[in-house]
Amino acid sequence: MRKTSEKSQILIVDDHPLFCEGLRRMIDRHPSLKVCGQVPDAVSAMKAVAELKPDLALVDISLEGSNGLDLIKSLKAKYEEIPILVVSMHDEALYAERALRAGAQGYVMKNKPIQIVREAIFKVLSGDIFLSDKMSTSVLAKLLLGKKDDAVSPLEQLSDRELEVFQMLGEGKSSRQVAEELDLTIPTIHSFRNRIKEKLNYKNSTELVLHAMQWVRERVSGP
Repeated sequence: MRKTSEKSQILIVDDHPLFCEGLRRMIDRHPSLKVCGQVPDAVSAMKAVAELKPDLALVDISLEGSNGLDLIKSLKAKYEEIPILVVSMHDEALYAERALRAGAQGYVMKNKPIQIVREAIFKVLSGDIFLSDKMSTSVLAKLLLGKKDDAVSPLEQLSDRELEVFQMLGEGKSSRQVAEELDLTIPTIHSFRNRIKEKLNYKNSTELVLHAMQWVRERVSGP
């Protein structure tokens, strides 16, 4: 535990240099915060946490050659005490609960105002959970009352790995490329594709890929 007079050390795990620069400036401008490191992928993140021992890790969902959810699980398995806040462009309705299940303490979208991102950082640093008001209501209703949000995306049916495969197919990657990037066999990727088609009621692989590409375009263009 750091002394109250010391700045809280923040590690940024994100592969978008321009966003990282803006985030770093916002953090370093605050008298009680300091960015101690910035890395683009999961392997570098694990090394940075071991070497820098940050007070908080800010993690994106999409990382260079890796997946933020898998990184969160790995970090919490090895460094149980480290607080993790997800800062991502991906829709919180689909990813926030997954991030919490993986071990994160909060989720904030990149398009939020600076003061909201700063609020999320301090809330997680203090040991609390940070979610938007809308997401908090949805998660609490689901956990406490067993209610399901009718507006939730059908993609919520997919496992974390299935969703990752779906996204990569939507980015135009072939089954071979997906297999290589995830260090899996091509038959395993075909099995994931079949499960995705079954869960989402797609008639064939063409329909699967077209819907995946449309979804990725919508995530990039935003609201």
